[in-house]
Amino acid sequence: MMQKRAVLLVVLLLHSHVVFASDPDPVLDFCVAPKSSANSNHSCKNSSAVTVEDFTFSGIKYPGNYSQTGFSAMPVNSNVFPGLNTLGMSFVRADFDVGGINVPHFHPRATETAFVLEGRIYSGFVDTSNRIFAKVVEKGEVMVFPRGLLHFQMNVGDTPASILGSFNSQNPGLQKIPTAIFGSGIKEELLEKAFGLSAREIAKLRRKFVPH
Repeated sequence: MMQKRAVLLVVLLLHSHVVFASDPDPVLDFCVAPKSSANSNHSCKNSSAVTVEDFTFSGIKYPGNYSQTGFSAMPVNSNVFPGLNTLGMSFVRADFDVGGINVPHFHPRATETAFVLEGRIYSGFVDTSNRIFAKVVEKGEVMVFPRGLLHFQMNVGDTPASILGSFNSQNPGLQKIPTAIFGSGIKEELLEKAFGLSAREIAKLRRKFVPH
């Protein structure tokens, strides 16, 4: 009986490791992704064809173009940086114009650490009890956003600001709340009741957030 319990305990522990693990651990020193299959985790470039250039990236040296919200994000994953393939990580450069915002969003597959390169960012997240954890973080400071929790950022300084975000997943995923709610096909009647908005107001929001 004791032996059966021990076996059951081992099985449960192994199962919990699978449940709580992030990306799978690599089984090779590296697996540089061929451009044709960069997020698949299934194929690697021939090792004889791998060079140091596969492990360096210069695409985030300069800020990108701001969106209507005064925000620019340049994701860096194995699609653009092949050396990251199977290493269980990715990152993003985010730039904010004065007053710019990164709308409430979440990453279903990754925890994010955000390091402030320049400026002052009002930054925070909301837990599943609807408790908010937010403060202004400044140059040289770091904030962490637990996996799957809604978070946000806003430049509250007098100059543009920049953040480097790092994820513990090769493919963290991204769901922006405004776009998910008003840019999808959720029935208008439900949205009207949920937010106390008129059909006209819902239509206006949908025009704004439906992807073009």
